[in-house]
Amino acid sequence: MVLVSEPIKSQSRTVCVIGAGPSGLVSARELKKEGHKVVVMEQNDDVGGQWLYQPNVEEEDPLGKTKALKVHSSIYSSLRLISPREVMGFSDFPFTAKEGRDTRRFPGHEELWLYLKDFCEAFGLREMIRFNVRVEFVGMVNDHKDVDDNMKRWMVKSVEKKSGEVVEEVFDAVVVASGHYSYPRLPSIRGMDLWKRKQLHSHIYRVPDPFRDEVVVVVGCSMSGQDISIELVEVAKEVHLSAKSLDVAPGLSKVISKHHNFHLHLEIESLEEDGRVIFVDGSCIVADTILYCTGYWYKFPFLDSKGIVEVDDNRVGPLFEHTFSPLLSPSLSFVGIPRKLIGFPFFESQAKWIAKLLSGKTSLPSFDDMMQSISEFYLAREAAGIPKRNTHDIREFNYCDKYADYIGFPHLEEWRKELCMSALLNSIENLDTYRDSWDDDDLLQETLQNPYFTQLTTP
Repeated sequence: MVLVSEPIKSQSRTVCVIGAGPSGLVSARELKKEGHKVVVMEQNDDVGGQWLYQPNVEEEDPLGKTKALKVHSSIYSSLRLISPREVMGFSDFPFTAKEGRDTRRFPGHEELWLYLKDFCEAFGLREMIRFNVRVEFVGMVNDHKDVDDNMKRWMVKSVEKKSGEVVEEVFDAVVVASGHYSYPRLPSIRGMDLWKRKQLHSHIYRVPDPFRDEVVVVVGCSMSGQDISIELVEVAKEVHLSAKSLDVAPGLSKVISKHHNFHLHLEIESLEEDGRVIFVDGSCIVADTILYCTGYWYKFPFLDSKGIVEVDDNRVGPLFEHTFSPLLSPSLSFVGIPRKLIGFPFFESQAKWIAKLLSGKTSLPSFDDMMQSISEFYLAREAAGIPKRNTHDIREFNYCDKYADYIGFPHLEEWRKELCMSALLNSIENLDTYRDSWDDDDLLQETLQNPYFTQLTTP
């Protein structure tokens, strides 16, 4: 469905953007371009969100069970991108290699953070950001609606972390761009609460040294589980990777076969007080540490929507196209909810749509049409056997193109899709080498000759 713009008088709104990570920064840029007055609230002392590496973690609560986590970022020291840098950049700001920095095609996390800093400076975004400010509350102002266009307004209460000063402000709109990799999701394993040895979530994993000479069980076979296991096997006495199936990708099998101390298991049946870890096939080992690479929960502890937007088994909704609550749109929106897609271009299309809606240059479908679309989407996911908790896992390029059609934003370039698929297939076959060895040089050279990469990187 392509929306036809229904131009009204162009309006300038006051907008609060929560978070200065990739989705928050591109939202601020697009809102600024549309003439809105923007305040970005960021709890850390610099931009980057997840990509702002935080090496110091508190281990008072290793499983992240408390409401207030000590760190926001889940980035570990050795992390490198899983997609080539060429596919990662925003539409008018390529993620090109810069002399004197990490020029690898799959650079480390710091290089992407520096790219975000460059983006922030190039578009003059820093002046809109309040750093070291934690948003405590976002709620509707007595259900007030703007008399001109029926828009709700929002009270935002924030706390200046260093001084403790509390500030309450009213905004025409709020864009939630706070990320979804900060609240650890843990499995339910019998005996988990009684197991007295070390347990932690990958959220607070940073370097392998603390696990030297230990027997470590890594739970979860996602990319982080694989990467961390491969790193730990060089220092740990043994690494036991627990997965839902023993039928893993060829690349992982190759890595396991190279190390006498790397073992693959099925899921854990129970944990025993004496340190034993018993797997569902009856085998067991005695471990020193269990490291859970089991994903994250969507949580918005600051948001009071009167129950209109809720998180149910990790489904945020009801949201039209993962972005708008039909009852609260367009004054409340979410950027960056979908996962497992080419993130930055998608976040940019979300931000453009939000900015144009707030200025009155386009409009949303009716409430009934949005609710019908949401219902059809949920039913299609259910019919495909996709669990509710994976509602926002989007693996289709076509969805990104469909989304772009709402605002007339260009579809993902074919070279971007091809490079992404090439890297994914290479990682499946060559897990430990794909970031440094590939066979798509012809495709890469064709990509680098594209005007996208030859244009100036300043606005």
